Amino acid sequence: MSGLTRQEIVTSIIGSPRPPRRDHGQAFAPSNIALCKYWGKRDAGLNLPVNSSLSISLGRLGTTTAISGSRQDEIWLNDKKLAPDDPFALRLKEFLALFRHDPHMHFHLSTKNNIPTAAGLASSASGYAALVLALDDFFKWNLPLQMLSILARLGSGSASRSLYHGFVEWHRGERADGMDSFAEPITTKWPELRIAVLSVSTTAKAVGSTAGMNRTVQTSTLYTSWPKQAQQDLASLRRAINDKNFTLLGKTAERNALAMHATMIAAEPPLLYWLPETVEQFRKIWRLRDQGLSLYFTIDAGANVKVLFQEADLHHIKEQFPGAEIVAPFQALK
Repeated sequence: MSGLTRQEIVTSIIGSPRPPRRDHGQAFAPSNIALCKYWGKRDAGLNLPVNSSLSISLGRLGTTTAISGSRQDEIWLNDKKLAPDDPFALRLKEFLALFRHDPHMHFHLSTKNNIPTAAGLASSASGYAALVLALDDFFKWNLPLQMLSILARLGSGSASRSLYHGFVEWHRGERADGMDSFAEPITTKWPELRIAVLSVSTTAKAVGSTAGMNRTVQTSTLYTSWPKQAQQDLASLRRAINDKNFTLLGKTAERNALAMHATMIAAEPPLLYWLPETVEQFRKIWRLRDQGLSLYFTIDAGANVKVLFQEADLHHIKEQFPGAEIVAPFQALK
């Protein structure tokens, strides 16, 4: 453990909190899907990960956040004002408190997702990344993205990766204060890469990701093998991206996701985020691959499935998964 507080980390980056320099700030950040998962914290207070991770951002799917001063804190989500004691609002206000220059400073925060509600993509990653970018605009810190990635990480670990588009690697880091644990973009572009989001369930998870992660780390007998697995998969994904080797990319991402879920299933009590429909999609994808269609899946701590494929197979994917949300991560940026 670092022994440092989040406030001390924030102060080391921005200096003493100061009044805003503009009337408002606004920013967009994309959602991201991890191909090598972040699973487990070595410091919960600073959201320092056990392993490095690698993701792909989802182009123009994500969160837009606007922030301004106010007489009292107001949190709006998708044009709906949240109650002061709403858990989502409380978590955001706790994060915003890190940046108040005096106790009487309050914020009006409006955050909107353009991610389809039923797609299973809504997470805190794009939300906290957009918030940090909006704060940078509001206060005119003009911080480098590396520093903003650290600030976003304090809100949500995966948010460190949502500062960027394309492939992104979040470095585990070694320092106790976390100043070397940030995300950076990988410059390689892969215009032909596609992602199909299969919405299996829109019901809230019985166990949230953070609680599930903590339970797994503390009780799973299989978790001890996870850091080594993640390190090997990360190296394979880097090679796959560099060589544009889709088979290696897909195989590695699928294996990594299943290995993460194996650690959850071995937790006490067991964590199984899958539904019968989730397993149906697994089996369908395996069957189609056996029949010659090049596709692979990844899945986070939930029931919804993301399919990796290439542009040449778009017609087949639409035919087999007619309700899927299709994302072109690089094409969307043109």
